[in-house]
Amino acid sequence: MLTYLNQPLSGSLAVTLVFYRPIQKSLSKAEKQRRIDGRHLPVVKPDLDNYIKSFLDALHGIYWQDDALITDIVASKRYDRQPRIEIEVNEITEDEDA
Repeated sequence: MLTYLNQPLSGSLAVTLVFYRPIQKSLSKAEKQRRIDGRHLPVVKPDLDNYIKSFLDALHGIYWQDDALITDIVASKRYDRQPRIEIEVNEITEDEDA
C-alpha cells in the first residue's frame, strides 16, 4: 500500500485504471488459468463505470483537487490472483507552440 503525501494535483489529468478482481476458488484449474491469462474477462457486476466513479470520488481532495480535472481516462476490469487497483496519473501540459 502506498501513501500519497504531496499536495493534490490541480491541472488537467490523464488517468489509467486497472481493477483486478479475485478469481473464485470454486473454479476448475482450466477456468482459473483462462482468467489468469486474460482469455476470460470479468463480464459480471459491478459494472466498470461504477468502479471508476467510486475510485475517482475516493481520491477527490487527496490525489487531485477535483475529479473534474480528469480529461482523459482509460479503464479495464480483469481477473488476478492478487486483487488490487492500479492507477497511473499523468499531468497534461498544454503545448505553448500550438
